[in-house]
Amino acid sequence: MAALIDFDHSLLFANNSNHTDTFNIPEYLGFISCVISATFYGTNFIPVKKFETGDGVFFQWVLCNAIFIVGLVIQIIRMSRFYSFVMVGGAIWATGNICVVPIIKTIGLGLGLCVWGSINLLVGWATGRFGLFGLDASVPNHIGMNYAGVCIAVFSSVIYSLVKPEVSKTSLEMTVEVLSEDTEPLLSTNQDNIQSRRHSGSLYGSNSEDILVFNKRRSSSSMSKTNENRGKSQDADETILDRMSPLTQKIVGLSLSVFSGVMYGAQFTPAIYVQQRVSGASQNSLDYVFAHFCGIYLTSTIFFVIYIVYKRNKPNVFPRVILPGLVSGAMWGIATAGWFLANESLSEPVSFPIIATLPGGIALALGILVFREIRGRRNILVSLLAMSFTITGAVLAGMSKS
Repeated sequence: MAALIDFDHSLLFANNSNHTDTFNIPEYLGFISCVISATFYGTNFIPVKKFETGDGVFFQWVLCNAIFIVGLVIQIIRMSRFYSFVMVGGAIWATGNICVVPIIKTIGLGLGLCVWGSINLLVGWATGRFGLFGLDASVPNHIGMNYAGVCIAVFSSVIYSLVKPEVSKTSLEMTVEVLSEDTEPLLSTNQDNIQSRRHSGSLYGSNSEDILVFNKRRSSSSMSKTNENRGKSQDADETILDRMSPLTQKIVGLSLSVFSGVMYGAQFTPAIYVQQRVSGASQNSLDYVFAHFCGIYLTSTIFFVIYIVYKRNKPNVFPRVILPGLVSGAMWGIATAGWFLANESLSEPVSFPIIATLPGGIALALGILVFREIRGRRNILVSLLAMSFTITGAVLAGMSKS
């Protein structure tokens, strides 16, 4: 029994090779990686912008499938050792990410993003700067400049929450097609065998039916069915979050936002720990991407299975989001791989203030110039102010490395 408890920790870092990579990434590649990561993080949800994602659980699982594929491609190229402990970092991220939907439903995206973004930045920065969780402390060359950059970056996250986008409704209505019997074809041309329910505001159907969602135009003959079923559908879709008081919702939303921020900020810790503490471990951060992404995929799959059981094998599945979700996940995977490189080249105290805040500025710029979701003098001025603080904080953080 004692042998089982006092096991050799090398089993935790099982691998198929003794290869050690001592390649050092130049600083200029670290800054390029920051730009690539920020760009993909700021745009990776554009492919799914016009598609319904429902309660987000199915969408996250689709997203994580693409993330795993990106990691697999990197692994095929690198043929690196697999450190199982690094999977913990992926599990940490996936656990924090599963809280996003409840956060949005309780306190909204603006406030939630502000809280978890700021906590993410501070946790990631402090972990590297002070050597938390057993890591080596990484002290920037210009500490005062780094501190200033972090403070300004956090303040820019607060300003982002003040922007109120005006999202226009899509011209296509969501049509939910429900099969009356499990033995019927998935897509039947016989409309007599299909019961249709259309929702103008609800993303979900009844919990007692199998749901497939397609984008179609609303027919006038379905309007009466909409009014008849809307009340029942809303009652069936009510969750424990909907039954909470406004104060309780705010407390829950803020608590989950802090939790998600901590998870996001700590996701790289296991990989960096292996690099610094395991003898013979590769010093090329790309060698840890695949294990990290495996942790994400495994954890998200477990959550998805739990969700299916909870929904009694009747999950909310939106088929048209699959391809956009895969594209979005691939973009996220590339961005995170770039963040791994930036952490190694620049260190966490430098990379986190840059990558954790620039995507917000990119998203705001797209909202103003491309999607026209941010309108009005006040919103535009606040957006420009936030972007100016973001750029200033990123520049100061970057200059603190030199």
